[in-house]
Amino acid sequence: MGWFAASEYWLSRMVFQRALATVYLVAFLGAALQFRALLGERGMLPIPRFVALVPFRRAPSVFHLHYSDRFFAAWAWTGCAVSAALIAGVDRQLPLWGCMLLWLVPWALYLSIVNVGQTWYSFGWESLLLEVGFLAVFLGNDEVAPPVVVLFLLRWLLFRVEFGAGLIKMRGDACWRTLTCLDYHHQTQPMPGPLSWFFHHLPRPLHRVEVAANHVTQLVVPVLLFTPRPIATAAASLMILTQLWLVLSGNFAWLNWVTIVVALSVVEFPTTPPDVAGPPLWYEIVVLAVATGLVALSYRPARNLVSPRQVMNRSFDPLHLVNTYGAFGSVSRLRHEVVIEGTADEVPREESDWREYEFKGKPGDVRHWPRQFAPYHLRLDWLMWFVGLSPSYAGAWFTGLVERLLENDRDTLRLLRSSPFPPDAPPRYVRARLYRYRYTTWRELRETGACWERTYVREFMPPTRLDRPVTQSW
Repeated sequence: MGWFAASEYWLSRMVFQRALATVYLVAFLGAALQFRALLGERGMLPIPRFVALVPFRRAPSVFHLHYSDRFFAAWAWTGCAVSAALIAGVDRQLPLWGCMLLWLVPWALYLSIVNVGQTWYSFGWESLLLEVGFLAVFLGNDEVAPPVVVLFLLRWLLFRVEFGAGLIKMRGDACWRTLTCLDYHHQTQPMPGPLSWFFHHLPRPLHRVEVAANHVTQLVVPVLLFTPRPIATAAASLMILTQLWLVLSGNFAWLNWVTIVVALSVVEFPTTPPDVAGPPLWYEIVVLAVATGLVALSYRPARNLVSPRQVMNRSFDPLHLVNTYGAFGSVSRLRHEVVIEGTADEVPREESDWREYEFKGKPGDVRHWPRQFAPYHLRLDWLMWFVGLSPSYAGAWFTGLVERLLENDRDTLRLLRSSPFPPDAPPRYVRARLYRYRYTTWRELRETGACWERTYVREFMPPTRLDRPVTQSW
C-alpha cells in the first residue's frame, strides 16, 4: 500500500465506523424527541428568534434558510435514517466517492442542529462528535485501505481529549492534586447513574487510587498513542477500560462512548487484511489537502493545551473541525438541586398543596433510584444541574420552562418523568426552591429506602402565575 495506507487497520476502521454511526443515531434521536420544547417555534429558546439575531457566518445552519417544527423533525429523523443505514454497512456497498458523501450527510445534518442549539447544545461532546464525524468522511471503505494520515488525526484528537482533560484537572481544583476529588464527585456529578451511590461509598483509599490512575491514563498514556503498534494498541485499550469505568459511575451522555469510538480506531485487531487496490489519485489528493488544513487549524487547540489559562470545550471555528476539550476542572463539594413545585390553590401560601415535578434524570424524590440514560442526553436535566451550581445559569430558558409548566405544555411535560397535575388542570402557581442533597449512608438506606437525604436551603423563585412576569429572584 505504500506510505499512504495502513491495511492492517481495516477491521479497526469497520468497528470504528459502525460504533460512530450508533452514536450519531443516539444524537439524532435525542434531537428528534426533545427539540419542540427546547428549540421549537414555541420552545424555551426558539430557533427562529436565534437565527434572526445571529448571522449565518457565525453559526452555519440550514435553519437560517427555513425553519418550522415539521422541517426540523424531518431533518432529525433523516439523520436517524442515515445513521441506521451506516450501522447496517450501506457505505461498504457504495463506490468510494459515494461512501464519502454518505458519511458527510450526518455530519452536515448534525452541524446544522448544533449551531442553532444554543445553551442546550453547548456541551463538549457535541463538538467532539462533529470533529470525529468529519474525520470519518475520509476514512474510505472496502475499496481502499485506511489512510495513515486520517488514522494519525484520530490519534491526535484522542490525545487532545485525554491530555486536555488531564491538564485541566491538574491546573484546576486542588483536590485533583491531593487525590481527594472522588470523595465528592460521585455525589455531586451532573446526573448520577444507578451505581453512583455505590461508587461514592467505596473506601477512601480506593478513591485515591482511582484519581491517581486517572492522572496516569490522561497525562502519560496519551503520549503512547504515537508509539509503535503493540504499545499504541495497549494504550488505547487502557483508555477504553477507563472510559467504561466512567460509564458505570455516572451519566455523561455520549462523552465516554465517543471517546471509546475514537480509541477503537487505534486498536489493531489480530486479523489478516484483505487485498485491495491502491487508492485513486483523487482520493490521495483530497485526503492530504484536508489533513493539511486540519493540521493548520490545530494550532489554536495545541496552544490552548500548553497555556496556563487553558479553557475547556471550546470551538475555534463555526464548523467545529478542530476543538479543545476537558472536563471537571473543578469539583463541587455540595450538591444543590432546584426543585420545582406547583399548586392549584387560589392564594399561594406555605401551607398550600404544593406538588413537586419529577425529572427523568436529575435527583428529586429522595426514594427514586437514579437510572442509566447515557449515551442518551437529557438536556433539560443537565441544565437544571447547572442552575443548582449557580443561579447565573438560569436565563431565558428557565423563565420559559416555568411559563410552559403553568400552561401544562404537552411537549415540555414529555421531558419530565411525571407531572403532579392532570393535562386539563394546570397549576395556578409554580415556585422553585433550593435544596442541598447528599447520599444516604448504608444504615439510612436500609432504614428508609431512600438513596438521598435533602435539606431545604432557601427560596429560589417565589410563587408565579401566568398573568404575572416570572420574577428572576435567583
